[in-house]
Amino acid sequence: MSAAPEGATPGFLVWRLSMKWRVAVDRAVAPLGLTHAQYALVASLHGMHRAGERPSQRRLADHTGLEPLYVSKLARALEAAGLLERTRDPHDPRAVQLALTEEGRQVTRRAIRVVHGLLQQLLAPLGGLDGPRAKEFTRDLATLLDAPLDPSVDHRQEPS
Repeated sequence: MSAAPEGATPGFLVWRLSMKWRVAVDRAVAPLGLTHAQYALVASLHGMHRAGERPSQRRLADHTGLEPLYVSKLARALEAAGLLERTRDPHDPRAVQLALTEEGRQVTRRAIRVVHGLLQQLLAPLGGLDGPRAKEFTRDLATLLDAPLDPSVDHRQEPS
């Protein structure tokens, strides 16, 4: 039996899938001392560092889609846990740059492996992570993420 009620809207399904994913990741990374939001931050930071970037908190907020104040809060907690270091940007004294500590890199690599396993499970019904349906699904998600959303625009149809 499907978890989606008959006639469920795409918005409802996106919400349900995001909640399913958040709960699963929270449970999977908890033994490593992370929450889903902290994982999103350290995994993104890990990838950005591998690409040669030492991002500011603002840049990381833009990358993850998290609010800058929330990124700051998460970064402080990760710093207190010894997983991350925050330093002033030498080019912009208002900006704070983020970097994983050695311990942070080790924890992040373990967390990435765990979450990758979850992703394999999630995408198994679509033929697995490398299957054509999963690749198409990924392209569709990217398209939706690029679509502008403006809550101030009234999209209600005029009665006929």
